[in-house]
Amino acid sequence: MSCCAPGAEMALDLGGATSSLPSSQEIRLASRSLDDDLRQTDLSVPTVHCAACIQAIETALGKLDRVEGVRVNLSTRRVSIRWRGDEVPPFAAALGRLGYPAHLFDLQVGEKDKTLSELIRAVAVAGFAAGNIMLLSVSIWSGAEGATRDLFHWVSALIAIPALAFAGGIYFRSAWNALRHGRMNMDVPIAVGVSLAYAMSLYETINHGDHAYFDASVSLLFFLLIGRTLDHVMRERARTAVNGLSRLAARGAM
Repeated sequence: MSCCAPGAEMALDLGGATSSLPSSQEIRLASRSLDDDLRQTDLSVPTVHCAACIQAIETALGKLDRVEGVRVNLSTRRVSIRWRGDEVPPFAAALGRLGYPAHLFDLQVGEKDKTLSELIRAVAVAGFAAGNIMLLSVSIWSGAEGATRDLFHWVSALIAIPALAFAGGIYFRSAWNALRHGRMNMDVPIAVGVSLAYAMSLYETINHGDHAYFDASVSLLFFLLIGRTLDHVMRERARTAVNGLSRLAARGAM
């Protein structure tokens, strides 16, 4: 099983990704000379999330001609490639084909963390929806029956729709991107589980069933997003520290 593509964070359009890949000249200028004709290139790969991602990247890049070694740092989401020769191996294009868009580090510019902003908005939407659905569920748990129970189920279903569409979109996009590249990732079972819970609850509501699980599906999404946000914050802190050290290192030249 291979893992997160990430985007996790956004689905990759291969056509657009290919045009935005760093050129061979840019890669060469950003590379460090180690000894003789051995060079090292560090690329940022934001969609790396777990050990399976590391294995997929290191295996694929390690098969390229003139590549001496590949190492992925999960904390900083950086891949370091050591290579020889005058011609730059096509490792950026290879990463794009795998579904891991890569780019060079810009250590001088502190860009706004768009991923963190998206995660915070998703947490807020999921938390608001989960809280309101829980309030409606209390009445059902207290013994509401018949038309009253069905009404609360329908209201819960309506509240859950925007939460799943917006907050759950982070997982759905990542899962679709992984499947599109012929892989599985840990967002696939999350997307399937949340969707099935909502679908089963909607089926029960349509058929006037006693039990619906809108609260469970949205609450699960809420807590998963909290964990994902905290994980992202810690990784960004580690990456910032490494980038600070990288500013002290001399950039390679042709």
